[in-house]
Amino acid sequence: MDSPTRTNGVALVTGASRGLGAVIAARLAADGHPTAVVYRSGADGARRVVDGIRAAGGTAEAIAADVTDETAVTALVEDAARLLGAPVTTLVVNATGPQPDTDPTEVTWQDHLDQLTFFVKSPTLLMRAVLPGMRAHGGGRIIQIGSDVLERALPQMTPYVAAKAAQHALTECWAQVLGPDGITVNTVAPGWVPVERHAGTAAESLASYAAEVPLRRMGRPEDIAATVAFLASDAASFITGERVKVNGGHTLG
Repeated sequence: MDSPTRTNGVALVTGASRGLGAVIAARLAADGHPTAVVYRSGADGARRVVDGIRAAGGTAEAIAADVTDETAVTALVEDAARLLGAPVTTLVVNATGPQPDTDPTEVTWQDHLDQLTFFVKSPTLLMRAVLPGMRAHGGGRIIQIGSDVLERALPQMTPYVAAKAAQHALTECWAQVLGPDGITVNTVAPGWVPVERHAGTAAESLASYAAEVPLRRMGRPEDIAATVAFLASDAASFITGERVKVNGGHTLG
């Protein structure tokens, strides 16, 4: 998927020291965005991502931050603009936390809060922090990484499913409010895309899942990164408030 690069501005990708975030950050940098590789832990991984971007001719900085803390998020956005020389005009909300399986009849309010912290509180803090720079720039892109669990409604992941639904509700509301500022807001909803944390998954489980996908394969991080890159580009300037499933058709029908 070719994606003409939006000129100027910085791309900030949370949870970018590994997994989907690392590949998304590398893709945006390859498209010409100075990129903030944000991590909470995993400094070595973040440095590897930055080194890879620089080796390929891109511009990037690794920045540590707790994206669930308001003071830290404000400092993060300021640091990204200072280190990379321009305001953040592309925000990719990717950071996540543990996603434990829980009997839905035993779910506690704290279980819900744990997920809402990452998928409602953190996106809200990040949106508010980048908004002044985007408005001053004359526009921007906010891209949230969601999930196709909404369609699958996995009961053992009830708090995660509920939080992901709430996260996309933010996308729809923000798209209406921020549209007049030239800011688009969209959600990319991957299916199961194996990354480092799935290293111990049995081959049988992967094969079983892939057999349910019309395209008969697992998703790749590059599939998600390409979709994010498109939504970050001028080619997607008239797309907002959408939730784009990238799962090979797994949830059709």
